[in-house]
Amino acid sequence: MPHIRKELQIKGSNLWYLVGLIATDGCLSSDGRHIDITSKDNKFLDTLRRAVGLTNKITSKFNGNKQKSYHIQIGNKNFYEFLLTIGLTPKKSLTLGALKVPDKYFVDFFRGVIDGDGSIRGWIHPINKREQWSLRIYSGSEQFINWLSRVSKQLLKVVGKVHANTRSTWVLKYGKMAAKEISVRCYYINCLGMERKIRLAQECLDSCVGWNKSKTVLNN
Repeated sequence: MPHIRKELQIKGSNLWYLVGLIATDGCLSSDGRHIDITSKDNKFLDTLRRAVGLTNKITSKFNGNKQKSYHIQIGNKNFYEFLLTIGLTPKKSLTLGALKVPDKYFVDFFRGVIDGDGSIRGWIHPINKREQWSLRIYSGSEQFINWLSRVSKQLLKVVGKVHANTRSTWVLKYGKMAAKEISVRCYYINCLGMERKIRLAQECLDSCVGWNKSKTVLNN
């Protein structure tokens, strides 16, 4: 009797959030079956596991500097092959390009990317003493970061700047107004996400703007 493949019951916004997370903080094993997701936040991985209906164990691991993190491994050939069809590949960090993400779920995918390899940061400007915010996404692939910049401009009407952060890392940076627009669109009420990033997105939204117009938000 042929082996019957198990289908993961992950759909809609949770599916595409997970895809965004895998595109940044995940990797596809070369065995054609396993997907690994790593995070320093054990509680977040447990929330993710419960939200998407996984029973896999969360285990700890250490990098070359003996820094501890946690990971969960999904073993499912159907899901693995689905990820291949949308553009993800093993050893993707430097070669990741455009992905086939439905427009409807781009905000969920983008939230997964931010939770994976992004930062939301606030500070007080040393000169004008106003509260400032920025949202940044890091990637080893220039092609991926440029694609992300184009699609976010098209669908979210926000403009970011791409520049080299180091010789091997690229960063897509959004200023205060764009960060607020991304936060309100991507971190909506009861969305699946990292608790710390959800809190920072809300703090960004609650901050004083200080002006009404910005070249980084196209529909304001």
